[in-house]
Amino acid sequence: IEYTMEQKPFCKKCLLKEMSEERFKKELADYLDSLEEEDKASGQLYEERLSVCKQCDYLNAGMCKACGCYVEMRAAMKARICPYGKW
Repeated sequence: IEYTMEQKPFCKKCLLKEMSEERFKKELADYLDSLEEEDKASGQLYEERLSVCKQCDYLNAGMCKACGCYVEMRAAMKARICPYGKW
């Protein structure tokens, strides 16, 4: 079966460059939704963290150039911190 990028089933061994932007956004949303409530940062804390990241020179297309994380994923987890002490 031939699939277009939009139709291709999710593959845990695929690279991000092999996913469409739409697919990547869906996977990010699914990841955030899958976190256990006790592990999630509150909505307010999450938004505060992202606000700090948006002002940071290390942010590049949703990724921290300093540590390599996807800031939306790191910020969503209660126990995580910015490795550079910004939050």
